[in-house]
Amino acid sequence: VQLQAYGGGLVQAGGSLRLSCAASGRTFSYYAMHWFRQAPGKEREFVAAISWSGSVTDYADSVKGRFNIVSDNAASTVYLQMNSLKPEDTAVYYCAAAWYGSSRSVNGMDYWGKGTLVTVSS
Repeated sequence: VQLQAYGGGLVQAGGSLRLSCAASGRTFSYYAMHWFRQAPGKEREFVAAISWSGSVTDYADSVKGRFNIVSDNAASTVYLQMNSLKPEDTAVYYCAAAWYGSSRSVNGMDYWGKGTLVTVSS
């Protein structure tokens, strides 16, 4: 599976962005899809996940209620809608895929895409 994340950019605090992650290669259908982020000088952290069926989602407490993850299996694409953005959301955002089950651990991922930078100005 090859993953390509895009949609990052510069936004003011309180604004919104939508990230996209397009998958290609092996079948997308049985992979749980995830978003992680890494701020400068910090470890990569879990943001959100969606089960391969699309029926179960999981969010880090820091983004719950502001971010929404959805998948379009027909398009092999997963989206992260980010609302009410805060300066502390500034980071490089990565999409990742894990076979069958979702995980909050970076070590639980099977495939990673290159990141896309999100910068939130105050």
